[in-house]
Amino acid sequence: MQKKFISNLVLMLVLNLLIKPIAIFGIDATVQNKVGAANYGIYFSLLNLTFLFNIILDLGINNFTTKNIAQYPHIVSRYMGKLLSFRLLLFGIYTAITITVAFFLGYKINEFGILAFLIFNQFLTTLIAYFRSHFSGLLLFKTESVISVLDRLLLIIFCGIVFLISKDNFKIEWFIWIQTICYLVVTLIAFILLVKQIGMPKITWHWSFSKAIVKKSLPYALLILLMMFYTRIDSVMIERIHPNGKEEAGIFAQGFRLLDAFFLFGMIFSNLLFPLFSKIIKQRISVLPLLTTAGNLLIGGSIVIAIFCYFNSEFVLSLIYNDEISQSIGSFKWLMLSFVGMCFTLIFGTLLTANGSLRFLNIFSFVGIIINVSLNFYLIPIYGATGSAFATFATQSSIALIQFAYCAKNFEFQFSFKLISRYALFLILTVAVFYFFSKINTSILVLLSEILCCTVILFLTKMIDVRSLKKQFLD
Repeated sequence: MQKKFISNLVLMLVLNLLIKPIAIFGIDATVQNKVGAANYGIYFSLLNLTFLFNIILDLGINNFTTKNIAQYPHIVSRYMGKLLSFRLLLFGIYTAITITVAFFLGYKINEFGILAFLIFNQFLTTLIAYFRSHFSGLLLFKTESVISVLDRLLLIIFCGIVFLISKDNFKIEWFIWIQTICYLVVTLIAFILLVKQIGMPKITWHWSFSKAIVKKSLPYALLILLMMFYTRIDSVMIERIHPNGKEEAGIFAQGFRLLDAFFLFGMIFSNLLFPLFSKIIKQRISVLPLLTTAGNLLIGGSIVIAIFCYFNSEFVLSLIYNDEISQSIGSFKWLMLSFVGMCFTLIFGTLLTANGSLRFLNIFSFVGIIINVSLNFYLIPIYGATGSAFATFATQSSIALIQFAYCAKNFEFQFSFKLISRYALFLILTVAVFYFFSKINTSILVLLSEILCCTVILFLTKMIDVRSLKKQFLD
């Protein structure tokens, strides 16, 4: 399992490193630079509003599908047609709820035009994720990897052409329409590839089947809904309750974009680990070898990234944005520190989901909402985007610690003094490196020196264990 995890992880990381940074920083950031913070802020707020209720489009079906296909691959062709028809009903419910909430939040009529396309885009992305869940469950990670980046590749091509033609005359609506075209193309390609694997599904409506799926998927759906609220509600609250909401939402988006980019890479681990953890747990094999390998790579990497961005915040933001960035530095620092907690959740939350510990996860995800919303209500009117970013850090860190403690108890982790010392040494050395270089004027050479030093530290402290990795590839 470790060998399969590492080999497919390398492929997915390479594909994502080649494409997603260009899409995020070359396209998305350029759009914000062209349309301005206020126009992008309203788009970002509406986008996150559509994320809040995105789970209605899925109801946990994707996680349920991945887990069950990984454990019982013979069921895949039996259920697909029935689930597709059920998703059309869910799309109608999702649309009605999202538009109703937007109406009560007081969005303007012209903003509903943007919202309509964003709602449809969410439906398409959910369909793509559903098709990908089949590839993942069948352990066809190479196909799943290509589909996961194809929409971004098309976005780069189409937006690049429009940038060349339009020069500085660019509208946020054009960006949304291009996204819609990209998602439609990828949905069709993913469907065709899946049909080649399992045959053409027969689209039928079966009420008792849909009811049974909802009943089984509901715990997954509730978990994703709760997690989505405490990770995506920030920008909506900023835009709605701060006196200068649109601009503050745009400021928050500047810092959040890089966090979201790194989180997408972290999700690669989660997407790979979920079916593998599910299979291991069913076979009653120890999860510790795979958990240790994945945890060292992701959590060790997240600490380096978070501290790197914290000490070099102004320089990093200046590489991406043309606008004044001084107001974004505070929120950016707190958001990047939040990345460590998010990565803990990607590892240990995924393990608990595969283990079926959904009651625990749902209870403490609800606690996360209470922490996040309470802090946001208090901090946003005073500190704006920076206050909301701190609320994100506090929420993600709290949930990460709770999940880690529960996993340690439930799976009976053994913590040796040597292991704790190794992690402590890694953290101390990493902070020391960045603190030392922070006293020198920031430049590309300084950044490269920091990265080189931290890479050496990762190997010295065996966060990246060469012997273990070599064994996985050669065995």
